[in-house]
Amino acid sequence: MPNDPDAARDHLALALVPGLGPKLTAALIERFGSAAAALRATAAQLAEIPHIGAKTAADLAAALRTVDVEPELRLMEKHGSHAVALGLEDYPGPLAKVPAPPPLLYLRGEWLAADANAVGIVGSRSCTPYGLKVAAQLARELARAGYTVVSGLARGIDGAAHRGALDAGGRTVAALAGGLSKIYPPEHADLAAQIANGRGCLVTETPMGMDPQPGMFPARNRVISGLSRAVVVVEANARSGALITARHAAEQGREVYAVPGRVDDTASAGCLELIRAGARLVRTADDVLEDLKGLATDPTPASGGRQPHELSGMARPRGADAPRSPEPPPPPPPQLDATQQRVFDALAVRKHADELTRELGVPVAELSRVLMQLEMKKVVRRMPGNFYERR
Repeated sequence: MPNDPDAARDHLALALVPGLGPKLTAALIERFGSAAAALRATAAQLAEIPHIGAKTAADLAAALRTVDVEPELRLMEKHGSHAVALGLEDYPGPLAKVPAPPPLLYLRGEWLAADANAVGIVGSRSCTPYGLKVAAQLARELARAGYTVVSGLARGIDGAAHRGALDAGGRTVAALAGGLSKIYPPEHADLAAQIANGRGCLVTETPMGMDPQPGMFPARNRVISGLSRAVVVVEANARSGALITARHAAEQGREVYAVPGRVDDTASAGCLELIRAGARLVRTADDVLEDLKGLATDPTPASGGRQPHELSGMARPRGADAPRSPEPPPPPPPQLDATQQRVFDALAVRKHADELTRELGVPVAELSRVLMQLEMKKVVRRMPGNFYERR
């Protein structure tokens, strides 16, 4: 839908109504056809929407009629920000396709179409020098390769990722939990200004003057993953919020990567658990770049959710369900033993590890060992989503 100032204003009014989350806002717009019509809805009409009782409908109808957008517009103008509504053409395309996208986003700076080619880099606030070094290096390499780096402007890994992208002359997008008139953490105000001043943008779904609250950060994390083609967790302990971002990424159909650390290092315990659960191990940006060449620019599954056969919550790449025509197999290498040969023969077409287990009747542990041996022999390769194919 083309951009319309009046439509954007109506969406802004809906966003300022207390208690209207993404799902209820979407239900209102679907029921009444537009944000403008939703604002005019009567209590009786609202009560017809499932899960809205008579009292809630009456309170909501009053709130819809009394919402005042003028103070918000003044704050937006003061801080050089603007709002984009879901369904309008300037809304970030990747985020629009995830389940329950934010109905309205506040932006400071400019979102470019090229920013759809983005990789998220996240990790702990309390990180080690190793984590800071790796985050900055990954961000620099990805930015030099033409990717926008997405992160959360937090202390630690996030800040290092944003600075790494800027140091390389690239673009970066910062997703915030709070409003754009109160940059958090305050020591990153200069970094935020640098990003918004022609090097990317700041994004939030929170009204301008609202301070970030603990419950807002998980919602912010789903925006980070939703804006990204893939998410890299650089350093995360077992309770890090970065693991929430990884979970959102898997549910949204994004590939998840994790940087390994020492097995006895609590700072990397979350990353090691992600790798154990099926996340892709990443050493340098080349590991990510090689995989992204085989993934569609828009990684969101058509269903908007997880496929039933996926291992450990890691996402299956889009297009994996499309039928693939078998090709004549090349002559098998002579150095394979009997079990390796069986697995190699079964990979005449690309297959998921689950499919191989069912087809061959090989225990998961043994299949994993054989696949690793074949990878080391350079006769098969692992693809995003735990798929395997011949080299």
